[in-house]
Amino acid sequence: MDGRIEGTGPRGSRHDYWGVVLEAPDAPALARFYAELLGWRIASAEPGFATVGPPDGVAYLGFQTSREYRPPVWPADGGAAQQMMMHLDFEVSDLAAALAHARRLGARPATLQPQESVRVLLDPAGHPFCLYVDDTSGSSPGTAGTVTR
Repeated sequence: MDGRIEGTGPRGSRHDYWGVVLEAPDAPALARFYAELLGWRIASAEPGFATVGPPDGVAYLGFQTSREYRPPVWPADGGAAQQMMMHLDFEVSDLAAALAHARRLGARPATLQPQESVRVLLDPAGHPFCLYVDDTSGSSPGTAGTVTR
Protein backbone atom coordinates (compact mmCIF):
# COMPACT_ATOMS: atom_id res chain seq x y z
CA MET A 1 0.00 0.00 0.00
CA ASP A 2 1.40 3.43 -0.89
CA GLY A 3 2.23 5.55 2.14
CA ARG A 4 2.71 2.54 4.40
CA ILE A 5 6.00 1.28 5.79
CA GLU A 6 6.20 -2.50 5.90
CA GLY A 7 7.81 -3.24 9.23
CA THR A 8 9.87 -5.97 10.75
CA GLY A 9 10.93 -6.55 14.30
CA PRO A 10 9.12 -6.58 17.65
CA ARG A 11 5.43 -5.68 17.79
CA GLY A 12 6.00 -2.46 19.74
CA SER A 13 8.38 -1.04 17.13
CA ARG A 14 6.11 -1.67 14.11
CA HIS A 15 4.06 0.92 12.24
CA ASP A 16 2.14 -1.35 9.88
CA TYR A 17 -0.75 -2.47 12.08
CA TRP A 18 -4.10 -3.47 10.64
CA GLY A 19 -7.29 -4.50 12.35
CA VAL A 20 -11.01 -4.93 12.39
CA VAL A 21 -13.24 -2.71 14.55
CA LEU A 22 -16.61 -3.95 15.79
CA GLU A 23 -19.34 -1.81 17.31
CA ALA A 24 -20.78 -2.94 20.63
CA PRO A 25 -22.91 -1.61 23.46
CA ASP A 26 -19.84 -1.78 25.78
CA ALA A 27 -16.46 -1.74 24.02
CA PRO A 28 -14.27 -2.57 27.05
CA ALA A 29 -16.51 -5.52 28.03
CA LEU A 30 -16.34 -7.03 24.54
CA ALA A 31 -12.56 -6.45 24.47
CA ARG A 32 -12.26 -8.44 27.72
CA PHE A 33 -14.33 -11.28 26.17
CA TYR A 34 -12.07 -11.56 23.10
CA ALA A 35 -8.83 -11.10 25.09
CA GLU A 36 -9.87 -14.00 27.32
CA LEU A 37 -11.15 -16.13 24.42
CA LEU A 38 -8.01 -15.72 22.31
CA GLY A 39 -5.39 -15.40 25.05
CA TRP A 40 -4.51 -11.92 23.75
CA ARG A 41 -3.84 -8.83 25.80
CA ILE A 42 -5.89 -5.67 26.05
CA ALA A 43 -3.72 -3.12 24.24
CA SER A 44 -5.88 -0.07 24.98
CA ALA A 45 -9.09 0.56 26.89
CA GLU A 46 -11.13 3.70 27.27
CA PRO A 47 -14.86 3.95 28.00
CA GLY A 48 -15.74 4.24 24.29
CA PHE A 49 -12.97 2.28 22.57
CA ALA A 50 -10.72 -0.70 23.29
CA THR A 51 -8.32 -2.94 21.38
CA VAL A 52 -6.88 -6.41 21.88
CA GLY A 53 -3.86 -7.92 20.16
CA PRO A 54 -1.69 -11.02 20.11
CA PRO A 55 1.81 -10.98 21.60
CA ASP A 56 3.37 -10.79 18.12
CA GLY A 57 2.27 -9.78 14.64
CA VAL A 58 0.48 -6.63 13.56
CA ALA A 59 -3.22 -7.56 13.63
CA TYR A 60 -5.68 -6.33 16.26
CA LEU A 61 -9.37 -6.32 17.08
CA GLY A 62 -10.90 -3.01 18.04
CA PHE A 63 -14.23 -2.33 19.75
CA GLN A 64 -16.17 0.90 19.61
CA THR A 65 -19.08 1.70 21.95
CA SER A 66 -22.25 2.67 20.12
CA ARG A 67 -25.50 3.54 21.88
CA GLU A 68 -27.34 2.75 18.64
CA TYR A 69 -25.79 -0.72 18.29
CA ARG A 70 -28.14 -3.50 17.21
CA PRO A 71 -26.87 -7.08 17.04
CA PRO A 72 -26.69 -8.54 13.53
CA VAL A 73 -29.01 -11.36 12.51
CA TRP A 74 -27.53 -14.62 11.21
CA PRO A 75 -28.64 -16.34 9.22
CA ALA A 76 -30.50 -13.43 7.67
CA ASP A 77 -34.25 -13.65 7.62
CA GLY A 78 -36.05 -11.61 5.01
CA GLY A 79 -37.35 -9.04 7.49
CA ALA A 80 -34.22 -8.64 9.63
CA ALA A 81 -33.49 -5.07 10.70
CA GLN A 82 -29.73 -5.67 10.54
CA GLN A 83 -28.01 -8.45 8.64
CA MET A 84 -24.54 -9.72 9.43
CA MET A 85 -21.95 -7.88 7.35
CA MET A 86 -18.92 -9.91 8.42
CA HIS A 87 -17.83 -12.49 10.96
CA LEU A 88 -14.58 -13.63 12.56
CA ASP A 89 -13.09 -17.11 12.03
CA PHE A 90 -10.74 -18.76 14.54
CA GLU A 91 -9.00 -22.05 13.76
CA VAL A 92 -8.73 -24.36 16.77
CA SER A 93 -7.18 -27.77 17.30
CA ASP A 94 -9.84 -29.09 19.72
CA LEU A 95 -13.31 -27.91 18.76
CA ALA A 96 -15.06 -29.28 21.85
CA ALA A 97 -12.60 -27.62 24.25
CA ALA A 98 -12.70 -24.30 22.38
CA LEU A 99 -16.50 -24.38 22.27
CA ALA A 100 -16.74 -25.05 26.02
CA HIS A 101 -14.26 -22.22 26.73
CA ALA A 102 -16.19 -19.73 24.57
CA ARG A 103 -19.47 -20.67 26.25
CA ARG A 104 -17.97 -20.24 29.73
CA LEU A 105 -16.98 -16.71 28.68
CA GLY A 106 -20.52 -15.85 27.56
CA ALA A 107 -20.74 -16.90 23.90
CA ARG A 108 -23.86 -18.72 22.81
CA PRO A 109 -24.38 -21.07 19.87
CA ALA A 110 -26.20 -19.78 16.79
CA THR A 111 -29.36 -21.66 15.85
CA LEU A 112 -27.94 -22.77 12.49
CA GLN A 113 -24.86 -25.01 12.54
CA PRO A 114 -24.20 -25.76 8.86
CA GLN A 115 -21.00 -27.84 9.10
CA GLU A 116 -19.64 -30.58 11.34
CA SER A 117 -16.14 -29.07 11.67
CA VAL A 118 -17.40 -25.50 12.29
CA ARG A 119 -19.33 -24.07 15.22
CA VAL A 120 -21.04 -20.72 14.76
CA LEU A 121 -21.33 -18.74 17.99
CA LEU A 122 -22.56 -15.30 18.98
CA ASP A 123 -20.36 -13.18 21.23
CA PRO A 124 -21.93 -11.35 24.21
CA ALA A 125 -22.85 -8.41 21.91
CA GLY A 126 -24.39 -10.74 19.30
CA HIS A 127 -21.62 -10.73 16.64
CA PRO A 128 -21.33 -14.12 14.90
CA PHE A 129 -17.95 -15.84 14.95
CA CYS A 130 -16.79 -19.30 13.96
CA LEU A 131 -14.55 -21.81 15.67
CA TYR A 132 -13.32 -24.40 13.21
CA VAL A 133 -10.98 -27.34 12.84
CA ASP A 134 -9.05 -27.47 9.59
CA ASP A 135 -9.92 -30.96 8.43
CA THR A 136 -8.37 -30.42 4.99
CA SER A 137 -4.64 -30.81 4.73
CA GLY A 138 -2.83 -28.14 2.79
CA SER A 139 -5.70 -25.68 2.46
CA SER A 140 -4.99 -21.96 2.38
CA PRO A 141 -5.38 -20.04 5.66
CA GLY A 142 -8.86 -18.67 6.03
CA THR A 143 -10.55 -21.09 3.64
CA ALA A 144 -10.99 -24.23 5.73
CA GLY A 145 -13.45 -22.62 8.15
CA THR A 146 -15.58 -20.89 5.54
CA VAL A 147 -19.20 -21.46 6.43
CA THR A 148 -21.34 -22.75 3.64
CA ARG A 149 -25.05 -22.57 3.80
